[in-house]
Amino acid sequence: MKDKKTRLIKKLKRFLFKPKDKKQISEVLKLAFDQHLIDSDSLMMLEGVMNVSEMQVREIMIPRSQMDVIDISKKPEEFIPFVVETSHSRFPVIEENVNDVIGILLAKDLLRFNMGEEFELRDRLRPAIFIPESKRLNVLLKEFRKNRNHIAIVVDEYGGVCGMVTIEDVLEQIVGDIEDEYDYDETEDNIIEEKEGFYRIKASTELDDFNEYFGTDYSDDEFSTIGGLVTHKFGYLPEREDQIEFDGFLVKILRADSRQVHTLLAEVNLSELGKKNK
Repeated sequence: MKDKKTRLIKKLKRFLFKPKDKKQISEVLKLAFDQHLIDSDSLMMLEGVMNVSEMQVREIMIPRSQMDVIDISKKPEEFIPFVVETSHSRFPVIEENVNDVIGILLAKDLLRFNMGEEFELRDRLRPAIFIPESKRLNVLLKEFRKNRNHIAIVVDEYGGVCGMVTIEDVLEQIVGDIEDEYDYDETEDNIIEEKEGFYRIKASTELDDFNEYFGTDYSDDEFSTIGGLVTHKFGYLPEREDQIEFDGFLVKILRADSRQVHTLLAEVNLSELGKKNK
């Protein structure tokens, strides 16, 4: 036992005092985890910190097609239901088209309108920050902290809007998925029928619970959650908006990070599902 610890200390010293690259640092961290010096969450965050310095905004941004925006030409009573439905805290405001982002609206500023105060949307806008899609995440995080911004509009080499990114998107690369307005409250069910035939499902839902809900008979020998099953069906770690069809289910990834899937939307074909379970 003593010899084993001695070898470990020598190995750690060799890496810690003369690390040649990030791969060696990663090996040291994994050694520390194996020896119970740090837990899995700490290992994940430390590796996340190293990864952030190598990643660019284009890798994590919300694509232009998925941006929730407000048109300046609309009256508050027209877009407030949309704000309530999406539940974001900040919205890019556009004039004419998505390429013309003129500012950022904070949802809390709409309280003044609901209280009957005089409200002019254009006067309530905060400046929009524009960044290139090639900007590194560690640089962006530093700028977010320095300028106290929470959202930035991503533009391509021609100046056109290609997406947006929030401070939460960057932090999730370090700490993993953050529970927010997109996610279920802890008290809610794992499976919720949004409308007939469409179900929003937490990826952490146990397969036993999934089988009981849909009458399926998936085995939990290889994976215990529906997220594990869906990832296996893809054959790779899927990203947001990826879709796959199997056994009467059309599954769309709603939320995922670089480590795992978090939320799914399943459209169920009852006739096909019935055939599968006969």
